Amino acid sequence: QSATIPLFMNNKDVAAEAVTGSGKTLAFVIPILEILLRREEKLKKMQVGAIIITPTRELAIQIDEVLSHFTKHFPRFSQILLIGGRNPMEDVEKFKERGGNIIVATPGRLEDLFRRKADGLDLASCVKSLDVLVLDEADRLLDMGFEASLNAILDFLPKQRRTGLFSATQTQEVENLVRAGLRNPVRIAVKEKGVAATNTQKTPTRLKNYYMICKADEKFNQLVHFLRQHKQEKHLVFFSTCACVEYYGKALESLIKQVRIMSIHGKMKQKRNKIFTEFRKLPGGILVCTDVMARGIDIPEVHWVLQYDPPSSASAFVHRCGRTARIGNVGSALVFLLPMEESYVNFLSINQKCPMQEMKPQTNVLDLLPKLKSMALADRAVFEKGMKAFVSYIQAYAKHECHLIFRIKDLDFASLAKGFALLKMPKMPELRGKSFPDFTPVTVNTGSIAFKDKNREKQRQKQLEQQRKEREENGGKKRFVKNKAWSKQKAKREKKKKITAKRKHEEGSDIEDEDMEELLNDTRLLKRLKKGKISEEEFEKRLTGSQSRLKAETA
Repeated sequence: QSATIPLFMNNKDVAAEAVTGSGKTLAFVIPILEILLRREEKLKKMQVGAIIITPTRELAIQIDEVLSHFTKHFPRFSQILLIGGRNPMEDVEKFKERGGNIIVATPGRLEDLFRRKADGLDLASCVKSLDVLVLDEADRLLDMGFEASLNAILDFLPKQRRTGLFSATQTQEVENLVRAGLRNPVRIAVKEKGVAATNTQKTPTRLKNYYMICKADEKFNQLVHFLRQHKQEKHLVFFSTCACVEYYGKALESLIKQVRIMSIHGKMKQKRNKIFTEFRKLPGGILVCTDVMARGIDIPEVHWVLQYDPPSSASAFVHRCGRTARIGNVGSALVFLLPMEESYVNFLSINQKCPMQEMKPQTNVLDLLPKLKSMALADRAVFEKGMKAFVSYIQAYAKHECHLIFRIKDLDFASLAKGFALLKMPKMPELRGKSFPDFTPVTVNTGSIAFKDKNREKQRQKQLEQQRKEREENGGKKRFVKNKAWSKQKAKREKKKKITAKRKHEEGSDIEDEDMEELLNDTRLLKRLKKGKISEEEFEKRLTGSQSRLKAETA
């Protein structure tokens, strides 16, 4: 704060990097208020003086809360929170009614509101008075995922403004800083005193970082054993996918008693805000989550951050660990690694300056996987969640940034399936043509497993009856129905193909015109004409022939 606030207030663009939990929020909230208070003309209700953009709605809620502690002393400033998970028309009405001198928003919702002119909100003219733009967790916002939304927003904003970029893992690409609108920025990198200052450690010095090497089929037992030993404390448990959170969240709920266990991931639309707010108030408990909770989130007194799956990028590792040991407090983090992933420890110490100590796996740990299997046999919902979690885990593993360490070819699928307590192997492209002698599927027909929820089971039976009738109509043959994908990736790919084809078609007509021009300027023909080697009729005849031939080829 002492490094950033004076520079930001003296009309400098800043790109600030500091370890997690070092108070970056106030480093931009205070200058924003100071700059707006110094304005010669007071902001009118519908004029926007500052915009703070964050990658997740949880972080936006948190910043909005911090900001409100200050704005309550300055009633002249109205602030508004614009995030997903609710009706955009409510935000439009709220803005028209109360105004918004300071906006805290996520990129998607803010971009949406810029396009609501038809609904009576001209946000583009409201932001003409903008003084400050802040991108919190800037490196994440400048990632490909938010690129389109962010570019659209930046196009609406005035060029004469102060811009601040804040993150624990700041982007080094100058082009990215320029793209965010920073002109001649001051780069601020705040290190910790002592040992950390010499090796530019990116995690707080009071954070103890551990790793545990254990096999895929022992990982879950080790996790449950650890959580049972630390029942009175507050923990975050990170998984790589939403499906894994759904599955393991339910599993932990049934296996760890007298502890409040909550789950949160990006595909939860309505419940997310409620769960997040509730967990922050709890004195102890377990929050099972994806990387949606990895950045900027300040949950009071988190004792342990447990990473069941390593994150897909090295910078995300730093952010996950940084949910504990905040503002000088002590905290610990533990990541579970497979034997083949051990080199990741060395990679993190070099790449992210993140030193780690080994924690040995606990001995005499109870085997809880048979219990998980019996849960799947008793309820189809658990069985299906397990299958989806396994498939999503493998798909996420294949896309890992450090693919030299996390090699899908080296994965022991049999051991992994045991760790997920699967009843049988799912059908998926990654497993095609492979045999698994170490994995024994259950003898029970999985098609006969019923849903505990009677309505869902009734619906399933109805579908099965329909399929039976269709089979009878087709003379005992099963009608081929192509499997529907769980994700919308295929639809996105098809859409992308169509757009590319359309663009190529349009470019095709441009090339045709360009080639015509080239022929008209064909130097050899012109030279021959000038030298009198060919007559003007011959020149025109050849030119017409070339044009018609080119048109035929292009067609």
